[in-house]
Amino acid sequence: MASMATLQSNLASLSISSSSFLGQRLSPSSRLSTQAKPREPLSYIVSKVKRWERKECKPNSLPALHKMHVNVGDTVKVISGKDKGRVGEVSKVIRHNSTIIVDDINLKTKHVKSKGEDEPGQIIKIEAPIHSSNVMLYSKEKDVVSRVGHKTLENGKRVRYLLKTGEIIDGPEQFQKRKLKEKKKEVEVVATPATTS
Repeated sequence: MASMATLQSNLASLSISSSSFLGQRLSPSSRLSTQAKPREPLSYIVSKVKRWERKECKPNSLPALHKMHVNVGDTVKVISGKDKGRVGEVSKVIRHNSTIIVDDINLKTKHVKSKGEDEPGQIIKIEAPIHSSNVMLYSKEKDVVSRVGHKTLENGKRVRYLLKTGEIIDGPEQFQKRKLKEKKKEVEVVATPATTS
């Protein structure tokens, strides 16, 4: 009770005078003149993404494709990482972030849920992509890794070759092998839906 009485007396002592600005409108003379300065257009705040998080894009907003020293079908040796020293063949090239998938290298475990009663869940190993800078082209004949060079043959065809050994990578044999592999994959893809139906 005593605290209520003191609170009421405090409120009574805080009487607001008529000259106070609370609850009153500003007079036109007291307003700031906005006609002196022209308004600037609104600027949007763009969040700044760090350089390593940015994906470089072309003017049509598609990701820029990087030039790479390896192609599908090349034999490469891993020069850094947990699989250092292992040799494999490139099965897929992802050009917008300069990564590649090499057969049986950089294996990750994936837990797959069961899709139905007849198919149980399982743990499988999949090949994860590695950066192309972590591999070098490999010569099986001379057992050496090398950087890649480009030269033009007598017939006018531009080919890649290994700098250390001079071995041509993009020869007609390798090109035919690559075409045969692509055809086999297409036949397998076409054959699988036909057998299931």
